[in-house]
Amino acid sequence: MDRRVAAPSRRWAVVLGAVVLLAMAGLMARYWPRGVPVSRADVEIATVKAGAFRDVVVGRATAQPLQSVLLDATEDGRVEQLLVKDGARVEAGQLLVVLSSTQRAQELMARSSEAAQQLANLATFRAGLAQVRAAQRRELTQAQFELARVSRLHQRQRELAAQGFLSPAALEDSADQLAMAERLFTQLQADGREELRTREQSVQAMQRAVADLDQRLSAMRTASEGLAVRAPVAGRVTGLALQVGESVRASTRIARLDSLGRFKLALRLDEFHLARVREGLAAELTHDGRAHALRVARIDPQVTDGRFSVELSFDAEPPPLQVGQGLDVRLTLGQAGQALLLPDGGFYADTGGAWAFVLDADGRHAERRPLQLGRRADGVIEVLGGVQAGEQVVVSPYRAFSGASSLQLH
Repeated sequence: MDRRVAAPSRRWAVVLGAVVLLAMAGLMARYWPRGVPVSRADVEIATVKAGAFRDVVVGRATAQPLQSVLLDATEDGRVEQLLVKDGARVEAGQLLVVLSSTQRAQELMARSSEAAQQLANLATFRAGLAQVRAAQRRELTQAQFELARVSRLHQRQRELAAQGFLSPAALEDSADQLAMAERLFTQLQADGREELRTREQSVQAMQRAVADLDQRLSAMRTASEGLAVRAPVAGRVTGLALQVGESVRASTRIARLDSLGRFKLALRLDEFHLARVREGLAAELTHDGRAHALRVARIDPQVTDGRFSVELSFDAEPPPLQVGQGLDVRLTLGQAGQALLLPDGGFYADTGGAWAFVLDADGRHAERRPLQLGRRADGVIEVLGGVQAGEQVVVSPYRAFSGASSLQLH
């Protein structure tokens, strides 16, 4: 075939193919559904409305005792007696559990025997000190008497020597005897003081040893008394699960004492509210038709599974509750005001509030659109931008079609 004839034929074929493709694209655009097909029955659709935004968070709180005292074993031992049952009400000082320890009893007997021996030694030292003091008093009395006698004799001899009845040699001998008596008396006093100081130091050292031993013995007796577990405060016994004959180790949890008729509430909130919750915020509990005011007493900022904990205390006498009872609480975060509102649905968790599927005018298509959302409270979200009042938004979870840019509702 002539090449000049074949070339125009090919060009016409290309043009014809392009026309066919365009026609098919038009038909597909007209008749093929836009976006991921989704059944209306599978999604929740809400309308953006203007209304009063009440800055209140509703949460499920748990009743807890206002105060709890933990009872732990202070010594290793064996359970000899259980005097109360779990859940019993007890008074301060009431005996709850009696433990026994053979090793502790033997140690206490050995320390008691050692203390008795040291006390006996101290008594011996004190008796010896008293005997030495008595002997020194006798010796000093005798030496003092001898000194006085020699002094009187020397005085008479001096008088005789002055009258010429006594030779100078005899007078000199008398003076030597007086000097010797004085030196002996002074030496006896010094030696006595030194001996008494040494013995008194020994007695004081023994007294310190006995006092130290008494302190250790008292500490051991106190530890032995710890084998008798008593209630430090009045309350209700919780968690007592010991059995007679059971061995327990030191630091083993024996039970817990919960305050009677006094409660606090533990409330877990979404971490979204962490920056806005502070101590002193007001809350309200409705129980048996009566409203009870509460306050935020403590905040635990540690986030676990996307939630943090808040402790609420009653402003007045709490209602009769049971530990572990679940209660709905309304926590007020701020003042009410007018705003655009959207129901708080599962879409927020999937998008973080950054975007949502917004329905068009015919209600059969939903396009992905950026949003600006504000506070969340009382089951609604404050809308700051991205949608207008009257528009409809898919507020159910987006996990099944989070990657889509539009939805086809049927």
